[in-house]
Amino acid sequence: MASFFHSWSFSLFLIVLTSAMFIGKSMAVGYGKARVPTVFRPSQWSLAHATFYGDETARETMGGACGYGNLFQTGYGTNTAALSTTLFNNGYACGTCYQIKCTNAPACYGVITTVTATNICPPNWSQDSNNGGWCNPPRVHFDMSKPAFMKIAQWKAGIVPVMYRRVPCARTGGLRFKLQGNGYWLLVYVMNVGGGGDIASMWVKGSKTGWISMSHNWGASYQAFASLRGQALSFKITSYTTKQTVIALNVAPSTWGAGMTYKSTVNFS
Repeated sequence: MASFFHSWSFSLFLIVLTSAMFIGKSMAVGYGKARVPTVFRPSQWSLAHATFYGDETARETMGGACGYGNLFQTGYGTNTAALSTTLFNNGYACGTCYQIKCTNAPACYGVITTVTATNICPPNWSQDSNNGGWCNPPRVHFDMSKPAFMKIAQWKAGIVPVMYRRVPCARTGGLRFKLQGNGYWLLVYVMNVGGGGDIASMWVKGSKTGWISMSHNWGASYQAFASLRGQALSFKITSYTTKQTVIALNVAPSTWGAGMTYKSTVNFS
C-alpha cells in the first residue's frame, strides 16, 4: 500500500512538473510577450537643420496643423517645432518628440533640448531648397518656436545645422481627448500622448454600441460618423511606432459636449 502511494505521488509530481514547464515555455514563446507593453526607444542621431518662427512669446506657434490649440493650456508649452513634410508624415508624426542639438556652427550653445511636433513646415517652392525653401522635400527640417531655438543657438543665426533623434515623450498623466462634432459626427483630438507620441489608429465605443473604427482626419484628430450623443464614450488607441494598444474606458460621460476635454488614466509606454 505504501509502495503504491509513493509511486502515485511520484507520478503526480512528474505530471505537475511537466505541465508547469510547458506552461512556462508557452508564456515565454507567445502569451508572455503579448502581455509585455512595447516600450519606445530613442533612435540614432541624424543630421538636419533648424530655424525658428514667431517671437519670444511663441504666440505664432499656438494652434498649428496638429490641432492642439493653445499649447500652454494643453501642456506642450514653448518647447515645440513644426516639421518639414518629410518628417510630418501626413500628420501621423503629431505629438512625436525629438532631442535637438546645434552642431558645427559658431552660433551653437552645445545644449540639447527636447521638442514636441505640433505643426507642419510647408514647402516653399518659390525658393531654392538651400536658400529659403528650408522645408522643401526631401529636406529634414525643424522650424522651432523661438524660445526653443534660443536654447540651442543664437537666434540671430537664423538657421543652424543640428543633430536630432526621436526620443520617448515624457508625459504626466493619461491620454486626453478633446471632443468636437455633433450628434452624428464625432471628431476627437488626442493629446498628451506618451511613449512614441504618435497614433496609428483609433476606435470609439458608446455605452450602447460596440467598437467603431475611426478614420484619420488630419493632424492628431480622428473622426467617426455615428450617433453617440447621450452615451458614455470609451476609446481604443494604437501607437503608430510601437503598435502598442491601450484602452481608455468610460473617459467621457453620457453628458459629454463639444469643446470639452476629458482625461484618461492610461498612456503608452
